[in-house]
Amino acid sequence: MLSSSTRQGHIMVVDDDNEIRDILRMLLSSENFKVTEAAAPSAALSLMSRDIDLVILDVTMPEMSGYDLCQQIREISNVPILFLTAKSGNSDLMMGYAAGGDDYLAKPFAYPELIARVKGLLRRYIVYQGRHTPKPKEDFLTYGDLRIDCVHNYVWKNSQPIELTDTEYRILKLLVTYPGQLFTAQYIYETVWEEDFLPNSTNTVMVFIRKIREKIEDDPKKPAILVTVWGRGYKIV
Repeated sequence: MLSSSTRQGHIMVVDDDNEIRDILRMLLSSENFKVTEAAAPSAALSLMSRDIDLVILDVTMPEMSGYDLCQQIREISNVPILFLTAKSGNSDLMMGYAAGGDDYLAKPFAYPELIARVKGLLRRYIVYQGRHTPKPKEDFLTYGDLRIDCVHNYVWKNSQPIELTDTEYRILKLLVTYPGQLFTAQYIYETVWEEDFLPNSTNTVMVFIRKIREKIEDDPKKPAILVTVWGRGYKIV
């Protein structure tokens, strides 16, 4: 968990292609990241630990798909997951986000883009974990049956804990902080992802909104907490 001040973080690279793993190891090591490699999903699962800060995950592997592995990782960890894929179609991206991924990088990738995405995910994860950040003005946010611990980044509904990824947490916290205020998909994306809004970013936000509803709504198909104002955006009501 970024326990050493002399390294940037601990990254697991999961890819059945030895050459890709070698390239990623060299590039990441040059930036002072600790790198653990896994050539198969089963190996990746056995190597998952609290010391892992980020997973770079290939989509296409013979043992199981990266999407399936991502879902299994999500059962035990909220660590950021960056998909590495030769597929960059809209449906492929949505599958990755729906599986619990946080971002994607298309092959072939450029060194600056790889490092920028890795550092961006790690920076947001540090904020999500509550490390190296000033104490918020409010320790807790409460809205209806929802309660958010802004110090330790926990969420409860009706006193029952809700497991959220760091991206899901940041979106929910943004909306709950300003109940009744309408947020466009562009504002949510640029605030949470800290990247420029792109044509497919609306779909990305939509997928994450749906995943949040599955966790906080009594009936996700008829949301009563996080609602859509069609053509305009989202808000907490």
